[in-house]
Amino acid sequence: MSTVTFRVGSGEGREVTARHYAAAENAGELAAATLILAHGAGAGQRHPFMVTLATGIAVLGFDVVTFDFPYMAEGRKLPDRAPVLEACYAAVVRDVLARVPSARRALFIGGKSMGGRMATHLAASEGTLPIAGLVLLGYPLHPPGKPAQLRTAHLASIRRPILVVQGSRDTFGGPEELMPFFSRLDPPATIHVVDGGDHSFKVARAGRDGQAAIERGICETVANWMTAFRIRN
Repeated sequence: MSTVTFRVGSGEGREVTARHYAAAENAGELAAATLILAHGAGAGQRHPFMVTLATGIAVLGFDVVTFDFPYMAEGRKLPDRAPVLEACYAAVVRDVLARVPSARRALFIGGKSMGGRMATHLAASEGTLPIAGLVLLGYPLHPPGKPAQLRTAHLASIRRPILVVQGSRDTFGGPEELMPFFSRLDPPATIHVVDGGDHSFKVARAGRDGQAAIERGICETVANWMTAFRIRN
């Protein structure tokens, strides 16, 4: 597996950095798909979790692309406004479609927390992009302790398969909170629960080896879901 870094124009004269984790050389037919993963609000694409997931999924046979949103690329702490984040994501999608051959066969988008939420907004509003499905890692249904502030109004507009990986102790919304919104989508979303996991999928007393096994399991869940989609289609 190799990693290539490249630049993408994100609008308003700004550029962001993206990284392409090439699918394992022995991927065979599985390499006919790309997954774009966006980072969460507090950590960029070089955070260990993002690198671990991108590497792990690439080893399992998929091209993976990560990128930094403009505020992260410019060293600022506060995220850009949602329209800026969404425009950046759309620019990355278009660049990847031109750059990575497997993306033109099947392109999945998603991300960790805020990055996944921006992917859902893009899928809900942009009908011209050839998005095969979405992978949401820790969807932020609401701010911690504020269950009434739901981030769900746009979800019903999505007409693509969705995989949600959610920790059972996620304070941004547990699996049982997600179910009423994601199960009624068309098609219904698949929700994979990380037992004991928090918003970062950390499990108490798991230890280093145990946590590594949990993250490998997430990679396998994502890869298996995308493989099943390709078999059906």
